[in-house]
Amino acid sequence: MQQHVFEGVKIVGFVYAGVGTLTMKTFAEHGATTVRIESMTRPDNVRLAPPWKDDVVNVNGSFLFDIVNNDRLSVGLNMNHPRALEVAQMLVRWADVVVDNFRPGKMAKWGLSYEDIKKLRPDIIMISTSLFGNTGPHADMPGYGPHLQAYAGFTNIAGRPDGRSVMVGQSVPDFIAPTLGVTAVIAALDYRRRTGQGQYIDLSELETAIFGLAPALLDYTVNGRIQTRAGNSCHYAAPHNTYRCQGDDRWCAIAVFTDQEWRSLCEVMGNPEWSKEARFQTLLGRKENEADLDRLIEEWTVNYPPEDVMAKMQEAGVAAGVVQNAEDVCEHDPQVKHRHQFWELDHPVLRRHSYLGGCFTLSKTPRELKRGSPLLGEHSEYVYKELLGMSQEEYDSYLLDGVFE
Repeated sequence: MQQHVFEGVKIVGFVYAGVGTLTMKTFAEHGATTVRIESMTRPDNVRLAPPWKDDVVNVNGSFLFDIVNNDRLSVGLNMNHPRALEVAQMLVRWADVVVDNFRPGKMAKWGLSYEDIKKLRPDIIMISTSLFGNTGPHADMPGYGPHLQAYAGFTNIAGRPDGRSVMVGQSVPDFIAPTLGVTAVIAALDYRRRTGQGQYIDLSELETAIFGLAPALLDYTVNGRIQTRAGNSCHYAAPHNTYRCQGDDRWCAIAVFTDQEWRSLCEVMGNPEWSKEARFQTLLGRKENEADLDRLIEEWTVNYPPEDVMAKMQEAGVAAGVVQNAEDVCEHDPQVKHRHQFWELDHPVLRRHSYLGGCFTLSKTPRELKRGSPLLGEHSEYVYKELLGMSQEEYDSYLLDGVFE
């Protein structure tokens, strides 16, 4: 059996909410042993977030927590207990990588800053992800991904020109930062392999979010122009919108950037008379008459299922895509099925259901999802006794003293 690419790598996470655990997810699915620290005294807020099994609030019944915590080991450890540091230090000595996404200063308060933990293991790699990074005038500011959307500028460009700014439905920064965090950890692991030295990674989620807005920032730095809400339109494309199709709330996105693509679009629609009007023959003309253009195109698309519109357009070389909902992605999308992005795994509370795998495949060591998300503290005895080597007497002492709550 081929080893997974991160087989033998040991990661412990002092994590809460999304970014830290999503950073761990990639390593877990590619063979690393990943342990996350939790406590019933303050459960992860994602454990208390909907949707829940049967709509009943349960720290072990949140699908949102479940979907991003597969293949993790969960140990109970109340970090505010006077004896918790002793156990945390054992975990640090065991680990190759420590992941932390608490507010800056929290780990130091617990005696677990990078300076503290490298005394326990000099070659340790530590990655701290926080809203603004660990330095600077806003370093201590608390917040979550939705707040960061506004601060980074996403909400300034999301929404219709005649309406208020809006947030993207999901917490977009929380899904950008982990990807770059994984890259940084891999680089640090390679550096340690070559030099024997660990290092500290200070990741600012603001900076990773700004990284995702490069075109708008370049437009300002080069042209002095501040991009604002434009709905579905694009300055250098027309038509560029979503168009109602046959069916209940069914849509297809179409984007035309060149005159050749425009001619191909017209051919797909049967070259209607209106498409020959002079006002539609150039990009400038199409932009000036965009509202009429969108209305006329939709008079054609509404007669066909969105899948048909997409297929016809793509065959003609015009960019188009069905606006899919969750059911489409999970049940009907042949590409997603072919790539095996969903994995069926068991869970003692949520039962057997689909989990999202990672977004890339390694030819020699493909990802593998083995276990559903853990119950809170499910693996405490295994990790403390088997992985850390605690004696039964030591384990019982901590347990009875409430350290593992």
